[in-house]
Amino acid sequence: MRAFALGYHDILDGGGPDSSGFPGATAARYKLEAEEFSAHLSAIAGVNAPVLADARTLGTKSSGAVPVLLTFDDGGAGALAAADRLGRHGWGGHFLITVGRIGTNGFLDKEGVRELRRRGHVVGSHSCTHPERMSVLTPEVQREEWTKSVLILSDLLGEQVDVASVPGGYYSSAVARTASASGIRTLFTSEPTSRLHDVDGCLVIGRYSVLRGMAPSVVAAIASGGISPRLGQVLLWNAKKTAKVLGGESYLKVRRLIVSRGRQS
Repeated sequence: MRAFALGYHDILDGGGPDSSGFPGATAARYKLEAEEFSAHLSAIAGVNAPVLADARTLGTKSSGAVPVLLTFDDGGAGALAAADRLGRHGWGGHFLITVGRIGTNGFLDKEGVRELRRRGHVVGSHSCTHPERMSVLTPEVQREEWTKSVLILSDLLGEQVDVASVPGGYYSSAVARTASASGIRTLFTSEPTSRLHDVDGCLVIGRYSVLRGMAPSVVAAIASGGISPRLGQVLLWNAKKTAKVLGGESYLKVRRLIVSRGRQS
């Protein structure tokens, strides 16, 4: 089983980079202006990519074209702008909410989260506190992040929430196991792969990251199964994965410094 999942974050609709989602230069790299996002959707539509509204139905799909999944991490205020533009194509998205940020500056409030669900989009967890290195937390803390966030969202939406995404890109099989133990049945990671796998009854789905300034043609190529842009992300991911393991907390500090200097130049 395969899927081409695209990992978006915030969509900015007239505000500055810090108007939606987490502030700072590192987060800003993942924030697209609304018109840039619209161009991406038009490019995906132009290659007739089969956008699937709910990843939980993947197990029921018969053979055919590899489906495309559109995901949005963090739960920033711009999520509704993203939903508006998805609606113009009749598409559904997966909005993964940092529960501890609901109602805070730059993030959706409770009514905004409910509105996403009313429009037919999948709403899931992106943890409670968005830890930078989820995979290094103890299993007990991981379960608390998943369990608490799922309970809060389920109560807010009046239905069982069983979809989530891993914050910060720090995934491990232990993270999937604690997610599964918390009732999560579909888990998105940041690993650029189209291959899906199961961990204790939880379907793990990798994603191809979308950054600000990425050309619509590149996004469309990923959505239609193009090898070159996907391979590029795989090579970069593996290099970063090694650096994360060797660098630990220092990796994050160096990354922030590099991004900050790049923004100032």
